Amino acid sequence: MKSGVWFYGLGTVLTGVLDIAWGALDTSHQPFLFLGKNSLGQHILAYVVGLWLVAAGTAVLLRRSAKRGAVASASAYLIFVVMWLLKCYAGIHALGWRFNVLAGSSFGVAQQVMLIAPAAIVYLSAASTDSSLQTRVTIAARWMLGLPPIVFGVLHLIGIQVFAPIVPHWIPFAYFWAAITGIAFMLSGIAICSGIRDILAARLLALMLLLFEGLVEIPPIFARLHNQATWGAAVYNLSAIGACLIFAEILASRVDRRQLGSAENLNVLRSDSVIA
Repeated sequence: MKSGVWFYGLGTVLTGVLDIAWGALDTSHQPFLFLGKNSLGQHILAYVVGLWLVAAGTAVLLRRSAKRGAVASASAYLIFVVMWLLKCYAGIHALGWRFNVLAGSSFGVAQQVMLIAPAAIVYLSAASTDSSLQTRVTIAARWMLGLPPIVFGVLHLIGIQVFAPIVPHWIPFAYFWAAITGIAFMLSGIAICSGIRDILAARLLALMLLLFEGLVEIPPIFARLHNQATWGAAVYNLSAIGACLIFAEILASRVDRRQLGSAENLNVLRSDSVIA
């Protein structure tokens, strides 16, 4: 899981660094709005959250502290999920059941849920050898990692007019690529949830997100160097790539162990038959 852990841990650390550097939370991912924008309380909270994420991500990267880092990371992302749900409730209370309120909140919740899955896997790998527990956690992680891409895909197709302008201007047929992206998200999520070609799906999803990083997320930084949300989108993508790779790597290692066990059993049977 080394490559996935490095992406995930580094993304978590950089998310914290951005909060500290700006002295503010990236509300596109961390919607803590109850203290008021630019208030002293908001600045203090940004430093606290930032330090927490830096410590959590660093701990994930170190083998001896990976378990504690996984718990700290999952706790932070779970709190962000709760904040998104509260924002959704506030939006519905103020504006009613509008599509843009539900879509925005669903997207935000899905983004954070996706980052809880790898933390659970890292914790399990560092803490437990109980095969039944590993199976249950892997199933939970499968759904936490698989459902968000389905949400992303549906929203890409429904709100294609929002996502098409994000396609780099030098790439023709922006609406076509936005639709293809939505379909790819949905197919990868369905494959991960169903367990059919799930390893391949997770790896291809990581590859797609890596392409997004180079084509969509990083270039705007040079035009908007002082925009925290622009940096935050690129950093989030690193964590999401790590999430996909961690899941793919843990499943691949289990397949390898099963194949090794089957080969050993076959050799034992052959030895017994020769002796007989």
